[in-house]
Amino acid sequence: MTSFVLKITAMITMCIDHVGNAYFHHVTFMNLIGRIAFPIFAFQISEGYIHTQNLKKYFLRLFLFATISQIPFMLFSSLYTTGFTFNIFATLFFGLISIWTYDKLTNSKFTICKNNKLDLCFKQLFGIFIAILVGVLAEICNFDYGFFGIAIIFMFYLFKNDKLAMVISFITACILKYGINIILYGYNIWYILLGIFTILPIIFICAYNGKQGKKLKYLLYAFYPIHLLVIYFIFM
Repeated sequence: MTSFVLKITAMITMCIDHVGNAYFHHVTFMNLIGRIAFPIFAFQISEGYIHTQNLKKYFLRLFLFATISQIPFMLFSSLYTTGFTFNIFATLFFGLISIWTYDKLTNSKFTICKNNKLDLCFKQLFGIFIAILVGVLAEICNFDYGFFGIAIIFMFYLFKNDKLAMVISFITACILKYGINIILYGYNIWYILLGIFTILPIIFICAYNGKQGKKLKYLLYAFYPIHLLVIYFIFM
């Protein structure tokens, strides 16, 4: 499965999710399908960081479209909820920051202690701590997917060379996310189903063959704010 197929899958399932939100105003099977989208986007951020030829432009694209998409996202969100939330591009941007910070720290030349292995361990722990802080900030500031979003973006990068660890950490994060919801708000079968469908995209991610496939370039970036506006004007 190429990156192109993954992105198209994420775009389609995201659109289904958003139409379901706008039309039904409560959780439906369409939202279950929509849980497939974000983990794929999160994985693509990790892959994008690894393969991008110009990191500054990558950061700039995410920031630019996070800014452009905010008003369309707010209009769309007004169809079914109240309150302010930062859109998914903002979450992806912060996730990229957590990856970049960890990478810079672990590969920096400054030393914490003379033992090389221990020094690397300290740097890695500090990098993970920074990623946690970024996740906490995303949660406090009400980013779409919040702490969970930053966490899985970071874990996809952290375990990029260990598929088993990636799968285990991702499934654990999903169980914790919806398990906490059950603890806070009480048992609801929808939490179980949402958790299952959030785990489901790991199958597609594991089927990824490392190839780009057809180039989408700015299609995904443009699709996000445009489809939000289209849905808003249809259901307003």
